[in-house]
Amino acid sequence: MLTKLKKKIQEMLGAEANIAHKLGLTPNRISIIGFILSLASAVSYATIVPSRAVLFLVLAVGFMLASGFCDAMDGIVARMFNQASTFGAFFDSVLDRYADVAIYAGIIIGGLCDPIWGLAALAGSVLVSYTRARAEGVGVKMESVGFAERAERMLILGVFTIGAIFYLPALNYGIIVLAVLTNFTVIQRAYHVFKTLKIKNNV
Repeated sequence: MLTKLKKKIQEMLGAEANIAHKLGLTPNRISIIGFILSLASAVSYATIVPSRAVLFLVLAVGFMLASGFCDAMDGIVARMFNQASTFGAFFDSVLDRYADVAIYAGIIIGGLCDPIWGLAALAGSVLVSYTRARAEGVGVKMESVGFAERAERMLILGVFTIGAIFYLPALNYGIIVLAVLTNFTVIQRAYHVFKTLKIKNNV
């Protein structure tokens, strides 16, 4: 849903991409930095101390948003300076999956959500990406199909984390929302593939 907005934001970050390039940051290096930031977010969630919950939540959402910024920046640098590669796209995708798992695991370990809902959100998030990869592997375009692509998931988690600063159980509600939306997106994508392949086979 946010794919078009993400592309517009990427177009606005040309100056930042130029600075990153001058600093010697390649797309793969930026991807690695983003991954490290996501791990820092996960650790902030996992090691939260009740007496300092606000600080840990601020760190968690700050690191996560910074990771998201890097996730956008690596693609911009790759396109602007002709550094795009098939391996780079694959590498970035793999790190994104590990980042997603780490953050959900951090929230579950930190006791910030019901473990069942946390696992459901984790499974749904991984499968959203997996269904896209499998669909595109059989020639079905999947961009913008479904409600919970990675940008939307990060935005939802960020909003509910900020809400948790004022009311800690809000993060559990956010995980429930993500569990529902991600798994619904998997169903949407499965139906889209079924419908598209059915039409192709009938031609």
